[in-house]
Amino acid sequence: MDADLGHLLFIYALQNAVKHGGTPKSGAVIGTVLGKHPEFRSRARELGPVAGKAIAEVAAMTPAERKSRLLEIAPELLEELTETHERSRELPALEGAENGVVMRFAPNPSGPLHLGHARASVLNDYYVRRYGGRYVLRIEDTDPRRVDPEAYRMVLEDIEWLGLKITDIVYQSDRLDVYYDWCRRLIELGGAYVCVCDAERFRELKLRGKACPCRDQTVEENLELWQRMLDGEFYEGDATVRVKTDLAHPDPAMRDFSAMRIVNAPLHPRVEATVFPLMNFSVAVDDHLLGITHVIRGKDHIANTGRQRYIFDYFGWKPPVYRHYGRMGISGVVLSTSGMREGIRSGVYTGWDDIHLGTLRAIARRGIEPDAVRNAMVDIGIGETDITFSWENLYARNKELIDPKANRYFFVPDPIEVAVEGAPVHEARAALHPNDPSRGVRTLVTAGRVLLPKADIEGKSMVRLKDLYNVRIAWDGDVPRLSYAGESLEDARREKAPIIQWLPADTKLPCVLHRQDGDLEGFCEPLVAGEADNVVQFERIGFARIDAVDGGRVSAFFAHR
Repeated sequence: MDADLGHLLFIYALQNAVKHGGTPKSGAVIGTVLGKHPEFRSRARELGPVAGKAIAEVAAMTPAERKSRLLEIAPELLEELTETHERSRELPALEGAENGVVMRFAPNPSGPLHLGHARASVLNDYYVRRYGGRYVLRIEDTDPRRVDPEAYRMVLEDIEWLGLKITDIVYQSDRLDVYYDWCRRLIELGGAYVCVCDAERFRELKLRGKACPCRDQTVEENLELWQRMLDGEFYEGDATVRVKTDLAHPDPAMRDFSAMRIVNAPLHPRVEATVFPLMNFSVAVDDHLLGITHVIRGKDHIANTGRQRYIFDYFGWKPPVYRHYGRMGISGVVLSTSGMREGIRSGVYTGWDDIHLGTLRAIARRGIEPDAVRNAMVDIGIGETDITFSWENLYARNKELIDPKANRYFFVPDPIEVAVEGAPVHEARAALHPNDPSRGVRTLVTAGRVLLPKADIEGKSMVRLKDLYNVRIAWDGDVPRLSYAGESLEDARREKAPIIQWLPADTKLPCVLHRQDGDLEGFCEPLVAGEADNVVQFERIGFARIDAVDGGRVSAFFAHR
């Protein structure tokens, strides 16, 4: 087999590994070579062993080493990946956006933002940046039962972390007089009425497509009842303003939906009021008055879009351009705000940033960067097909950002302290970052007593301690006896000895690595104490954010591998 073909297999194995991560598949690499170089197809059966050798060489490299090597020997292939990567982030054009857009993100202040909010907020932000214009943050806080006073602050903090290009902030609770005025106008148009029917009775009539008696009231009668609502003469459940729609509509939820209702308790934390708009009314009014040109939201809002169009039609307003994306299922974390709050109250979760939750602050605590969240959401896009959120894609996006800057250290979980017989005093000099020599090295000195990860030596006859030397292991039952086996990396490779992390027994720092599936207790290098709030890579373990260093003990949160 000629060297040129072996070289081709190696560089395409490199490209595959840089693109997808992990170990390349032989079939994929061979298929790429034959697709780009059809002159080798007659020799296809010869490629397997050489491809295997190339893949093994690539598999032994770190992700950073692979990218660096590809840049060195085939920069055009790395550029090809980059161009494809950037094209994948180009979302479809928006109708009528050529002269700029006005978009909005409209969370309810019931708790901090979570991954579900991230999709809507990032997609809207993407188009504001693409076309220019304004981005309105509209705090929809007109349901006192769903308002958490602390959430006002948390939402703003989360938006700042996510880097949204907000230009205007509007609180709906500051605009109650606006909604009262437009409700009166809708009544005057004959588009709404005040219903004083029992709620259950109204529901029965609506399901049958029948009008309630209040629907035939005159405009004057409705205006009088509306004023009595504002004057506090009615209590919760006594009176509701309803928008007149099509009682024969096939979806009962579209029939005469509510626009205004009375809420006596709890009291709103920002305003003294008992009459509040429901979402569809306040949203329609605000979208018009704030000049919203485009609305991007989930297809679970399609019915709401239909309701809001009734209000636009009554007033003769031009509606925004609507785009509804498919549902995004997110597994592995808790997203229900009520569930999170109850869990925090009962002690199941430590707070809104508990790593079992899907809040942005929990994501941030694990060392996920805001740009990784943004990129992952743009990758998902605005398609109408329902999807499952890919944690692996988020982690890949995050790895692109943190891998070049995360210093490398050893962390030894569940350690066992052992003596290596015959080992000389040895000074290991390990790079802080394999692709940035300017950062220097970590110096670890041992006279033969070391800490090793217990699980990684069990059943082994030989291991190589990374950046140190080889160790032979003899077993006396469950008790290991270790002896020095030289420094030759080739000897370790020949015996297929795993390369493992280690620490000098007398130079270590207690460390707990918090993971979603349980904590890992162990020790790390003392230099980790200087990495508070940074993301590091614990070699062979994965990336982790150093959360705190307190009393000589490190607390870290696992991000991903």
